[in-house]
Amino acid sequence: MPVLKLADGDLNYRFDGPADKPVLVLSNSLGTDLGMWDAQIPAFAEHFRVLRYDTRGHGQSLVSPGPYSIEQLGRDVLALLDGLGIRKASFCGLSMGGLIGQWLGIHAGERLDKLVLCNTAAKIGSDEVWNSRIAIVQEGGSQAMRELRDASIVRWFTPAFVEAQPAQVQRITEMLAATSPEGYAANCAAVRDADFREEIGRIATPTLIVVGSEDPVTTPEHGRSLQERIPGAELAEFHASHLSNVEAGDLFTKRVLAFLSK
Repeated sequence: MPVLKLADGDLNYRFDGPADKPVLVLSNSLGTDLGMWDAQIPAFAEHFRVLRYDTRGHGQSLVSPGPYSIEQLGRDVLALLDGLGIRKASFCGLSMGGLIGQWLGIHAGERLDKLVLCNTAAKIGSDEVWNSRIAIVQEGGSQAMRELRDASIVRWFTPAFVEAQPAQVQRITEMLAATSPEGYAANCAAVRDADFREEIGRIATPTLIVVGSEDPVTTPEHGRSLQERIPGAELAEFHASHLSNVEAGDLFTKRVLAFLSK
């Protein structure tokens, strides 16, 4: 896959869809890579030039010294757009990707056509939770990442989906096991330190909020709070846990496409 050369390393990205279509950027969650969006690509690529990338510290992208910040990750997106000559794009991010989307909406709204914030919140988790996870990963390395993979199943998917789609669950959770411990810990710090509760009302880009009814990480209440604070935001809820794009599948894809195509 092609890479964009940043000052401190390479950012891995991929295009799908016709070059003459409007650009849609997809941003992965913490502990996954651009492959988390595979189910959406056939439909999205009919209407958009889809630009996926591995967030810094994930997949095939650079693992620079941490801690990272959401601003840093947001500026990576702007550097990617600038490097590819893209003036404006729509953006869809899930969980950590949704935090990146919030930062872009607040600080670079002029670069966005539409914004989709999936399974995210203006503030995700507590400092204690993130500090504990960072310490576990820094101490345990790759073994800790494998243990996190197993623990993530109950957060990312409902029990019914785990039983019905074991291959899908394995494919996604193996992304976490393969993530660099250093990159993962650095990104945990970025999520820990992000708090957009006082700024979220500044987003003026047309926005869709997606929530999973069974999401224990970023609950439907978190999504409704975003909707209330972002002027004119729409809300879509699916029977899913944290990775709603995977679990809700076609329903997710159709709803997001309907919003982006308005």
